[in-house]
Amino acid sequence: MVPELMKRVREVAGRLGIEQDMLRRGVNVGFSGGEKKRNEILQMALLEPRLCVLDETDSGLDIDALKVVSDGVNHLRSPERAFVVITHYQRLLNYIVPDVVHVLSRGRIVRTGGKELALELEAKGYAQYQEEMA
Repeated sequence: MVPELMKRVREVAGRLGIEQDMLRRGVNVGFSGGEKKRNEILQMALLEPRLCVLDETDSGLDIDALKVVSDGVNHLRSPERAFVVITHYQRLLNYIVPDVVHVLSRGRIVRTGGKELALELEAKGYAQYQEEMA
């Protein structure tokens, strides 16, 4: 069982552009922020969940790590898998283009739209939605 599992881990890591030397290290031991995020993408690819929740996955990532993580997420997208990507910044959505965007304020969805809504938020901010809920 272990040889088959390791073969699969190496194969999936290769497809995601994850260096093989990362696989020899303890989980998240001495990993940078970007390496931790890559490792999370690898785990998602191996576990194949139907729902993935990425909560501010862009936090603390440099542009190279952001691209690797985004490529991994895009590689995992399929009709059988849903992603909830929580972010405050358009930067991530330049690489992971959303199908639907929701604006939450005080625990409620106050606006829903397409990727254009995310661009509007980047330009105008969230203040108008906070005022609507007040």
